[in-house]
Amino acid sequence: MSDPPSRDGARAPAYRFDAALRRRIGANVAGFAVRRSPDEGLKRAAVTVLLVGAGDGGAALILTRRAAGLRRHAGQWALPGGRLDAGETAVQAARREIAEEIGLALPPSAVIGRLDDYPTRSGYLITPVVAWTDRGGDLAANPDEVAAIHRIPLTELDRPDSPQFATNPHDPRPIIKVLIGDSQIHAPTAAVLYQFREVALHGRATRVDGYDQPEWAWR
Repeated sequence: MSDPPSRDGARAPAYRFDAALRRRIGANVAGFAVRRSPDEGLKRAAVTVLLVGAGDGGAALILTRRAAGLRRHAGQWALPGGRLDAGETAVQAARREIAEEIGLALPPSAVIGRLDDYPTRSGYLITPVVAWTDRGGDLAANPDEVAAIHRIPLTELDRPDSPQFATNPHDPRPIIKVLIGDSQIHAPTAAVLYQFREVALHGRATRVDGYDQPEWAWR
């Protein structure tokens, strides 16, 4: 497991990885009126915003780099997750994918809540699940799916230069991206991270289905 690519400039004080932060995130997520979207022919998927210790007493979330040999979205930044199996709920699928991709058996009690469904241009309806674990040092990448696991300090989500937006010549919705280290992360992952920041960290009811993905991510 590695840290995010470095960038110049001082960081804001870290979010402390402690019970107070878990309660705060839990209260903010519980108080948010989640928007559930109908499938309408989309394939159901789930991703997890997994909160772990950053190693310095601060809090972090897990992002992965997808394996280079994957058929779709190879090498891209991603939250752990994948398609729902038959009969699974989004939370069950999120926990299964955490185990399959990064080797962590996540108990039901680790789940804090969920955020809005996000429909993608590639034909998926993604349900983001928020979870917390004290076992962030136990992660191991499945090389068939994950090239690398990164702990991203939550302070990265509060950067004043992020998120950024671009115009879309084919749609009135702006394209969203967030900056992590020296990297750019695009929707749908960027949309989930932005809503997590606004809702879970700051208690601001914010919708993200009005943000689009870059055209290369539609496939």
